Amino acid sequence: MKNKIQLPLQTSSLVIGFMVWVLISSLMPSIQEDITLTSGQASIVTAIPVILGSLLRIPIGFYTDRFGARTLFVISLIALLFPVFYISIAESFVDLVIGGLLLGIGGATFSIGVTSLPKYYPKEKHGFVNGIYGVGNIGTALTTFGAPVLAQSIGWQNTVRTFLLLLALFAVLNFIFGDRNELKSKKSMMEQIKGVYTNSTLWFLSLFYFITFGSFVAFTIFLPSFLVDHYHLEPVDAGMRTAGFIVIATLLRPIGGFLGDKFNPFIILMWVFLGVTLSGILLSFSPNIEWYTVGALAVGIAVGIGNGTVFKLVPLYFSKQAGIVNGVVSAMGGLGGFFPPLLLTGVNLITGHHAIAFMLLSEFSLASLIIVIFMYYQERLKDEGRLK
Repeated sequence: MKNKIQLPLQTSSLVIGFMVWVLISSLMPSIQEDITLTSGQASIVTAIPVILGSLLRIPIGFYTDRFGARTLFVISLIALLFPVFYISIAESFVDLVIGGLLLGIGGATFSIGVTSLPKYYPKEKHGFVNGIYGVGNIGTALTTFGAPVLAQSIGWQNTVRTFLLLLALFAVLNFIFGDRNELKSKKSMMEQIKGVYTNSTLWFLSLFYFITFGSFVAFTIFLPSFLVDHYHLEPVDAGMRTAGFIVIATLLRPIGGFLGDKFNPFIILMWVFLGVTLSGILLSFSPNIEWYTVGALAVGIAVGIGNGTVFKLVPLYFSKQAGIVNGVVSAMGGLGGFFPPLLLTGVNLITGHHAIAFMLLSEFSLASLIIVIFMYYQERLKDEGRLK
């Protein structure tokens, strides 16, 4: 029974972690009504949760392998109680930076499930299972859409405090229903790192996730403020549009995992990076909200499928070092979401528009497309060598 409940339990716990992770970016228009921030400070505050949410993924992935998902989820959810409460009483830029940095724990919980859940399923289902778990990304949509609406009724501070109840509830659920007998690894962190850090495949997969999940995170934290400032939308309207982007990218994640299980995942990634390359060009030249919407949704479709496909490849290449590799790859994906909002703001301050930043997304994606093609033909040569 406990084995069967792990997928829904861990996925719903990830939903809560991701709901908390984007609290500040979702409520930024409301927060700025009470706390004066420059555009640069607002960009830093919205991007700061991504730092810890990325870097912590490496040790959390490793310690999930060692102690199990139950222990890591309970500790993470309890630890999030402090920054959530602290943000609810924040009065300055520094308060938001401190609270926001610790909110990153919510994003780091992603490493728990992708390390734990494949242990319960055969290899041919790993892509789909990790894709289902990745639907936990929907938590960012729930907060992005729901938090501004709730803030209009009870204020942003009370809205933040409502998340304390959810965190406490899911910490208790994981303590009761989490699997105490999960298979665990005894290898040291340095031993696992030494076994993988020279492997070029690890860094290629990290680049792919840097683009796919990084784009997802960047658009999630950047769009609410961008749509309000650039296209003069109401905060609730901007939140709904951002939530639409998140829902599309999230629901396509298990489809990406399923396609990676059924077909050659490198071919799927070729289409993904071609799509992001073309979408980045479209976003660079979007003259109005309609074309910008088309470009953003195209990115959402491509990276949603890509996110699921990349995590099909991780256990395929690194079954014995799953914890540390899942941590490294997912950390790079998180860092991929940290830099773009700052880059977009900086480019806008210098040039007055965001075109150059979106073109950089296109160029990075094109580079990834070339690498995927290289890896695809490298694998074909290996297969032909085995047949001989």
